[in-house]
Amino acid sequence: MNSPLPAPGAPLHHYVSDAPFDPQSVEVMTEEQARVYQASQTRLMWWKFKQHRLAVASGIFLAVLYFMILICEFLAPYNLHTRNVDFIYSPPQRVHLLHEGRFVGPFVYGRNMTLDMDTLKREYSDDRSDVQPIRFFCRGDTYKFWGLIEGDRHLVCPAVDGQLFLLGTDRLGRDVLSRIIYGARISLTIGLVGIGFSFILGIIIGGLAGYHGGTFDLVVQRIIEVLQSIPSIPLWLALAAIMPITWSPILIYFGITVILGLLDWTGLARAVRSKLLALREEDYVLAAQLMGAKSSRIIGRHLIPGFMSHLIASATISIPGMILGETALSFLGLGLRPPITSWGILLTEARGVSVIAFYPWLLLPMVPVILVILAFNFLGDGLRDAADPYR
Repeated sequence: MNSPLPAPGAPLHHYVSDAPFDPQSVEVMTEEQARVYQASQTRLMWWKFKQHRLAVASGIFLAVLYFMILICEFLAPYNLHTRNVDFIYSPPQRVHLLHEGRFVGPFVYGRNMTLDMDTLKREYSDDRSDVQPIRFFCRGDTYKFWGLIEGDRHLVCPAVDGQLFLLGTDRLGRDVLSRIIYGARISLTIGLVGIGFSFILGIIIGGLAGYHGGTFDLVVQRIIEVLQSIPSIPLWLALAAIMPITWSPILIYFGITVILGLLDWTGLARAVRSKLLALREEDYVLAAQLMGAKSSRIIGRHLIPGFMSHLIASATISIPGMILGETALSFLGLGLRPPITSWGILLTEARGVSVIAFYPWLLLPMVPVILVILAFNFLGDGLRDAADPYR
């Protein structure tokens, strides 16, 4: 039954207790709830990212690869340019542990080569009497660590006066495994350097277009539309053909990086522009403008950090495209050139159908390319999901 209305001028009834506050009577937040409510944005993103197990595994895999390129001279069994003229187009050797029922440890059998006079193909067979134990943490081919420090220590070496071609050799008798390890340094770093260049262009151009709008935004959008309407491969070929043949391998490396960066900034610039068009109307942006902050400070200090996590996820997904771009250019003979070695250059050895038919192991550099592309895509998916930890 409803209570009667109070008389005119009488105090209104209320339901607030006048008793002293008792903390024990209030529902206390659990420790787990308190940990979530008090966590920072970065910590929430990390918790969300850890739930994406495939992304975590991909991140670990990529971290191991990028650590390996720092010490590829030590990891490779042979020097990059070592030639074994007696073992041209030698197929991969199998690693064994037991010889005639007796445990020997990791070893390979020696190789005998015969020439097929009908097809002129080299035929290799294992010499079961020649057991060649694999050595670890050993002295082998000399090298210059990062081109600066002389060294000859390797993680794995062939037996003394033996051979160790775990992934076979190429047309010059060079170890394919060693060249894949060395090629990772170029193929993996060109993606990072290229995305850094693209990141700078995308943030600056997209940020100015989204914040100021007007004529500058109109011109930028038309340029982006023109660049995105041109097929990628012909545009790569045209830009790569501009580079002089007389350039050194290092200049060509940076030239390819600039080309990839110039072609990849458009998508990032549009993402930045769309975000800034929405964020520039916020109250904190108006407050910064009234306080006299410059446009560069407002964009860099207040707007960009608001969606930096999304930019990182976008950049992670863009890196595989740059690695594929370098691989495609090098495969077509318009990218990097020897003595620089990348996975794309290694795949040029397998351009002929006859080569693939007779020496299929020359396609093995394609395997790390596929694994790295998949790892970056999975990592990008995990970062994109973690970018919004409240979802």
